[in-house]
Amino acid sequence: MGSYQIDILCTDRHHPVWPHLDRWRADKGAYHDVRLLSDPQDLRSGDVLFLISCTRILAPSVLRNYRKALVCHASDLPRGRGWSPWVWEVLRGAREICVTLLEAAEEVDSGPIWFKERFRLQGHELADEIQQRLFQTELRLMDRALEEFETVQPQPQPAEGASYYPRRRPEDSRIDPHSTLAQSFDAIRIADPDRYPAFFDYRGYRYRIRLEKVGPVQAAIEVDPTPAADRQPSETKAAP
Repeated sequence: MGSYQIDILCTDRHHPVWPHLDRWRADKGAYHDVRLLSDPQDLRSGDVLFLISCTRILAPSVLRNYRKALVCHASDLPRGRGWSPWVWEVLRGAREICVTLLEAAEEVDSGPIWFKERFRLQGHELADEIQQRLFQTELRLMDRALEEFETVQPQPQPAEGASYYPRRRPEDSRIDPHSTLAQSFDAIRIADPDRYPAFFDYRGYRYRIRLEKVGPVQAAIEVDPTPAADRQPSETKAAP
């Protein structure tokens, strides 16, 4: 594997993947010329452009400045093109997430596929737990892209079977206060509590939901919810 000029474009510096990309940049910087960018105007030319959690559609003239422009997309393409695919998948009951590394193309998520990697879910994971698995998978795919850059044989996507997910809106995190907790659980657990928190309106007020996982039921510690100041002192009896 030779030394490459690499640009990574993530258009949101506050995205939770950013620190992972920054560590990857620092690690690969010993062997390659790597830049992590948030503004498409800072793109130059080079060997590889990685588009990670990039919400901007780049012009073909920009993509052509690189030998390859590659996208990480969390669906089993051609199914699940579009926005926030893993979120939509979990809401539909998916217990497996497929992450695809593909070439950027003028039509969104339609380029030739380099690699796919999958990870399993058990149905209890919160958004940050799924994101950690997703980010680790994306970094492995980026590593593999460099390792096989000169020998990879991309496969065109099938002409049939494509589907599309819409961009998620804040309104998509709304919870029906009249539904059961079990019915709303998946929608609550996949909502990003910092950027797109789950919420509900009830009795004239809006409430945000922040879900915290304590641990497995067998290992959970029972905590007395009564404030210490309100607790009654335990009685003690003097020894006879």
